[in-house]
Amino acid sequence: MVDLSFKYKALLEYLKSQTPFTPEISIILGSGLGDFAEQLQIHKSILTSDIPDYPASTVIGHKGKIHFAKYLNKKLILFQGRIHFYEGYNINECILPVLISHKLGVQNILLTNAAGGINKYFVPGDLMLATSLNGLMIKKEITDLIGLTNLTGKYNFINLPDPKFNNLIKTAAETENINLKEGVYFYTKGPSYETPAEIKFFAKYGADAVGMSTVHEAVYSSYLGMKTSAISCITNFAAGISNQKLSHTEVTETADRVKDTFARLVKSIIRSI
Repeated sequence: MVDLSFKYKALLEYLKSQTPFTPEISIILGSGLGDFAEQLQIHKSILTSDIPDYPASTVIGHKGKIHFAKYLNKKLILFQGRIHFYEGYNINECILPVLISHKLGVQNILLTNAAGGINKYFVPGDLMLATSLNGLMIKKEITDLIGLTNLTGKYNFINLPDPKFNNLIKTAAETENINLKEGVYFYTKGPSYETPAEIKFFAKYGADAVGMSTVHEAVYSSYLGMKTSAISCITNFAAGISNQKLSHTEVTETADRVKDTFARLVKSIIRSI
C-alpha cells in the first residue's frame, strides 16, 4: 500500500497554494470532451506540466490542464487531460485527479470518457450513463493501491455508481430532452483496441460499452466516500460490431460532433447538484 499523501506531498502542497476556492464538483474530461472547460467561467488554469510530479499527458484530445471554474456559482475543478495505464503509468499515477479532488474537499465527482459501443442499440454519438463498472482486469492494481480496506471504504463500493447521483443525471437528461442511454462500462488496459473475439466475450458478460479508463478512478473515489457517476460518449462501434477500422481520429471527431449535447447535459447536472 502506497502512502499517496506522502508520495505526492509536493504536488498537493503546490495545488493547495494555487487553488482560488474550495471546489464542490470535480469533472474528469475524456477524449475529445475537453472543450467543455472553455464554456465555463474559468478563474484559474494550471498546466499539469508545471505541477511537481504530475505525469505528462501524451494522448491527442487530452490537453494537460487543470481548471478552477464556476458555473452558476457552483465551484468546479476540471481535469482537461486524463492519465492512462496505456501511457506507461502506474495505478497511483492514474488516480491522481481523484486524489487531488478529494484532498481539495470535493464531494461529487463526474467521470467522462469516450467508449466503443457494444450494445447493438447504441450508435456513435450516443451518451451512456454507467449503471455498473467492470474492473476485473485491474483488480490487483486497485487492491495494491488501497491495501486492506476498512469497513467504511468496503461498504462504499455498494454505491458505485452512486444511485442518487445517477438519478440526478437521468433527471437532468430528461430536462434537456437528451436521449441518455444506460449500460455497463467494461474496462480494458489498452493500448491496442480490443479484438472482435474479446468484444464477443465482453458482450456475454453484460458489457454495453468498452474503454481504457474510468473504472480505477471510480473505484478509488468511491472508496474515499465521494459520490461518483460516469458518462460515456459512444464514439465508435467496438471491434467486430461494424466493418469500419477503429481509430483515435474517429473517437475525437465523434466527440466533437456531440460536444454541444454533452455540454448541455453536464451543465444541467451541475445546476442540479
